[in-house]
Amino acid sequence: MALRRGIYKSPAQLRGMIEPGLITAASLDVVRPLIVAGTTTLQLDAAAAAAIAARGAISNFQMVRGYRHTVCVSVNDEVVHGIPGARVLEPGDIVSVDSGAEYRGWNGDSAITVVVPDPDRPDLVAERVELSRVTEGSLWAGIAALASASHLAEVGSAVQAYVDGSGHGYGILRDYVGHGIGRKMHESPAVFNYTVPEPGPEIRPGLAICIEPMIVAGSDATFVGDDGWTVSTVDGTAGAHWEHSIAVHDGGIWVLTAPDGGAAGLAAFGVTPVPIA
Repeated sequence: MALRRGIYKSPAQLRGMIEPGLITAASLDVVRPLIVAGTTTLQLDAAAAAAIAARGAISNFQMVRGYRHTVCVSVNDEVVHGIPGARVLEPGDIVSVDSGAEYRGWNGDSAITVVVPDPDRPDLVAERVELSRVTEGSLWAGIAALASASHLAEVGSAVQAYVDGSGHGYGILRDYVGHGIGRKMHESPAVFNYTVPEPGPEIRPGLAICIEPMIVAGSDATFVGDDGWTVSTVDGTAGAHWEHSIAVHDGGIWVLTAPDGGAAGLAAFGVTPVPIA
């Protein structure tokens, strides 16, 4: 039998991606309630590590050369790739956690953003909750587009349209985009979060991708810190990051990193996910 090549996977291969997706989701479920004032970012990392190990999986982040942690934790003006450490979360912080797991040779990748309550600064909290809400909404808009689009560029256009439609003037990071996923956490194709001139790959059964809008309250200009990883905004404004791994199959689409396949998030867009047979 000839080896299957290219970006499209067989039904059996997509089925192999279900469990690592669920394990990734479970790691974020454990972390979410710990995102409170007084918790260190390293404690979030330890909780995710324990959850992934408990399911017999390994952290695929630790398979990235030079990275030794299970998750990335990015706080306030840090948008992505923040390294867990001794930093203590404070009231009002906006915190993004990106996690991934490899199980039996297949990968999952997902991210959430949570705002730490601060009764003394309700306006700041409201602004950051709205930033997170729009970012998550743009993720679901992109996933919903995947269900009916013919080419991948339509996903990026849907993400940007949702962000622009919020009327807040948020910036969309241009230098960091989504990606394919499968045997490796990062595979082809690139999945843009904004409109691009080329149509991109055809959307058809076998496509498995990560859509991950990275949205900032101000300018999209960023820099990489001295640690060589952390991506922060130049103007110091806050960022948010949401991500899911999604499979396109013969029956429709299925969000691999959501226990309900994405049903709750897609409902507002009139899309019903279909389990992978």
